[in-house]
Amino acid sequence: MYLIEKMKGEFHMPGNLFETHITVADLDESARFYENAVGLEPAWTAEGIRFYWIGGKGKAMLGLWQQRNNGENTRLNGPDVTRVVPQHLAFGVSAEELRIAMKALIEKGVKVRNFLNDGKDCLYVHAWMPAVSFYFSDPDGHVLEFIAMLPDEPRPELGIVEWSRWETMHGRTQ
Repeated sequence: MYLIEKMKGEFHMPGNLFETHITVADLDESARFYENAVGLEPAWTAEGIRFYWIGGKGKAMLGLWQQRNNGENTRLNGPDVTRVVPQHLAFGVSAEELRIAMKALIEKGVKVRNFLNDGKDCLYVHAWMPAVSFYFSDPDGHVLEFIAMLPDEPRPELGIVEWSRWETMHGRTQ
């Protein structure tokens, strides 16, 4: 049950996740990674905090907070900054952008992996969605994902399917 069921009319489920925050050990190193490897646009900076636009100005935001080792947690409605706890973040992209992003990250020396982390050079479709994705990590071990929804009907009974097989099943070639 929703915490807020009604406020001046009927409450509707939120349409998107606007922002999320993570703690990082080295703010400058993480900033370089998110700007240069991931391609996020800087939005705002304050002491120990950097915000980035995701998908363009005003669409969504990621906040990076510098870890503080003095035991002081100045949350300011942000995460617990006394320690880095690896999180998982997924960035939505198109299937074509997924291919381009994967190639660009590899060229920048970022190690990418598929859903099964099986060392294979293939990507997998989560057939229950359906969506295809790949994963990589930031300097603090936060697991990042680029994920593309596919235009097909979900097929949850198939589980996880190699993308090339999925495309063949739907009369497409990669």
